[in-house]
Amino acid sequence: MDARETLIATARGEVPADLVLAGGQVLDLVTGALIDGDVAIAGDRIAGIGATYEGRRRIDVAGALLVPGFIDAHLHIESSLVTPFEFDRCVTPRGVTTAICDPHEIANVIGVDGIRYFQQAARHTLMDIRVQLSSCVPSTGMETAGARIEAADLAPLIDDPSTIGLAEVMNYPGVIHRDPGLMAKLRLFAGRPIDGHAPLVSGRDLNAYVAAGIRTEHEATTAAEAHEKLAKGMRVLIREGSVSKDLAALQPVLTERTAPYMALCTDDRNPLDIAEQGHLDHMIRTLIARGTPVLAAYRAASLSAAEAFGLRDRGQIAPGLRADIVALDSLENCRAGLVVCGGVVADAQAFAARRTIPPVGLHSVRLRPLVAADFRHATNSDTAHVIGIVEGKILTGHLVETVPIRDGDQPVDTGRDLLRIAVAERHGRNGNIATGFVRGFGMQAGAIAATVCHDHHNLIAVGADYADMAVAANRLATLQGGFVVVRDGAVLAELALPMAGLMSLEPFEEVRARLEALRAAARVLGVGLEEPFLQLAFLALPVIPALKITDRGMVDVAAFRLIG
Repeated sequence: MDARETLIATARGEVPADLVLAGGQVLDLVTGALIDGDVAIAGDRIAGIGATYEGRRRIDVAGALLVPGFIDAHLHIESSLVTPFEFDRCVTPRGVTTAICDPHEIANVIGVDGIRYFQQAARHTLMDIRVQLSSCVPSTGMETAGARIEAADLAPLIDDPSTIGLAEVMNYPGVIHRDPGLMAKLRLFAGRPIDGHAPLVSGRDLNAYVAAGIRTEHEATTAAEAHEKLAKGMRVLIREGSVSKDLAALQPVLTERTAPYMALCTDDRNPLDIAEQGHLDHMIRTLIARGTPVLAAYRAASLSAAEAFGLRDRGQIAPGLRADIVALDSLENCRAGLVVCGGVVADAQAFAARRTIPPVGLHSVRLRPLVAADFRHATNSDTAHVIGIVEGKILTGHLVETVPIRDGDQPVDTGRDLLRIAVAERHGRNGNIATGFVRGFGMQAGAIAATVCHDHHNLIAVGADYADMAVAANRLATLQGGFVVVRDGAVLAELALPMAGLMSLEPFEEVRARLEALRAAARVLGVGLEEPFLQLAFLALPVIPALKITDRGMVDVAAFRLIG
């Protein structure tokens, strides 16, 4: 018998299943009913539910509630700071069996080779990694990235089995005003899922953006914004990352009526937050605790995401679908006891049996040595444009302050929380360095720096002392990327990210420990932000309002132009 015939025979009980989950109850995401009976699995597919089955392997799940594996509808695995294989080992045991990823972080550093790396890694992970091809590398023309990707570069990657469609189209002005390069990409992916990224876009501009064929959106940050985007045909993805925390604002929008058109995503979440809080499991239990109907929460976590991205083979525990199953002690607690990915039990033995592939993007930090004077802000005006941090958001304020010039420099003023922020080009292209001001860190001394710097991933630093900023930057060049905290010329904590300056080659447990040390060191400097490093990284993303900085200068995102 071929695989289809075997599946049918297993469903009828004519041949034993490869695996039987016995004695649990299946949550039906269509009706909300709980279905008693075994779940029979043949190969990577569900053969039958709601009956008694014999199997070559039988696992007793009596008392457990069985739900479909969770689908993260949009994320950048690079932001977990570990390889896809360590991300798999970290997150799959929490019930995430599909991750729809956009590898545009690594693509901004090494181009299409970074996308190919994720496509190849997807063949070996337990979770099913599905790749959206990066649409905006670089995100705009106002930054220097390590690569540029056009429609012709994406065309050869489309037919890979892991590919779904086109990743978040961040350059929303380019869509609205019909930039030829973006139009070529949209035409190339016509008929495939095209992921959106349109923060605060509304009215006729939103009509134009959606009319381009873009159907999903994870940048809604208010209920009103989500309602307008739903009404205009977009699937809204509720995001709860390490920095971008939109769950509380959007939770009231998620009901049993809207759940078919909403999904869940993390976008950017690091191992420390995953360990302390969770991943999609954290989102599900938080939604339910806030009053979201159980059925709506679990539907958004699986079936709705599958339908939004055309993954018709998953999202329910039903015959013929992919055997992605999570066993829970209760629907409200959402704590995974057993996870099955494509028919494979996600245990230590299964993770150990995976093949891995070599890392890419090593030796990508090509930064000239920096000195304290590089961080001066020369100007002939007392007026200073200041990035205003909004904690828990990647949106920022555009503040204007008066900062008197001293010896040709607008200096930092810790008393007013006006710190120096700088971005230095690190891809070996032009050696640019831009400086400005930021408010919201509360730093009283020292500096922090990183090569995780969305999306161009140049080196970004913030500090109260120019000499410490130079020490931090030069240390990152030695480490070939990562995070570092410096005070009085001494490194207090660091995490090396040698893979494209974005990912560690160490186990996620080691990365978590390093992040704990970095967070503690940042507090020594006076930093009060819960997640200072990823918050810092997003201050350089010029497609998120209102004021950002790149290696070319400060960017007024509302006007979409450099202002110095």
